[in-house]
Amino acid sequence: MHRPGTNEDDVRMSDVLCDFCRRPWTEDVPMIEGHRGSVICGNCLAVACAALAGDPGGDAGGDFDCTMCLEGAKDRAALDRAAEGGWRSPMYPEAAICRRCADQAAGALQLDPDSDWTRPAST
Repeated sequence: MHRPGTNEDDVRMSDVLCDFCRRPWTEDVPMIEGHRGSVICGNCLAVACAALAGDPGGDAGGDFDCTMCLEGAKDRAALDRAAEGGWRSPMYPEAAICRRCADQAAGALQLDPDSDWTRPAST
């Protein structure tokens, strides 16, 4: 997501906000982008991965739209994915990530040579 008032012709790093905690993008915390400008920071992704590892169904419930891939419970693919679970931001409940997107984002961020992010260990 972009900070309100962002000049779309001159988007700066600090204009990009995590959809799940609204933290601005900085050099300290990596971010990964989904569809249409959706973004999750490494901190929120770590919490999501840990929550999904500890609770296979996740806490998003079956009726959620994934903020990252934009697929909703009404889509056939999302119905299958809803059974896999998802994580909902405790700060912004409209922001949820499905297990597939969390896994893909974690894999990509962990492989990024500019990031020292690692997927949290399963408990």
